[in-house]
Amino acid sequence: MNMPTSVRILFVAFLLLSLALMLSCTKETDYYVYEVQDVEITPVNSFKDKPKTHSQYISILYANMFQTAIGPNQMLQALKAIESIGDKQVAYDILVSKYMNDPNVKLPSDESMREDPESFVRDTYKRFLVRQPTEAELQWMINYIESRPTLTTELVYFSFATSNEHAHY
Repeated sequence: MNMPTSVRILFVAFLLLSLALMLSCTKETDYYVYEVQDVEITPVNSFKDKPKTHSQYISILYANMFQTAIGPNQMLQALKAIESIGDKQVAYDILVSKYMNDPNVKLPSDESMREDPESFVRDTYKRFLVRQPTEAELQWMINYIESRPTLTTELVYFSFATSNEHAHY
């Protein structure tokens, strides 16, 4: 087969170009493995999934409010009051209100809350929720306290005592 020279040159150029393209297309085998572990992120209070019994709630609430153990007669009265009301949350709200109106309740002063809101928030979390606040919770509570001049420690304690997290362990 006789091919003209120009066709032969084009054929050889095409072969060389094809060969160059095939050799330049190599698969890169270098890759990096960082071995990152999967982490499941859950809310801070997600491990508290068991509701407290009425007796547990009353005794813990009383200890949080008065810094002493509840007597058997007071426990019986509180149990009867809670069991006589159909809605558990309403019964807990009434019990907390009753304890808040007792002159022997141990509340920090409003001035101490305003002077050092961070310590107040940390102490309140520890007292009622038995944990330290996250940084987001701490900052939110501090901002809340500082932005509301009429807020009292009684209102803060009431909200913690009636919270869903406080009713679970």
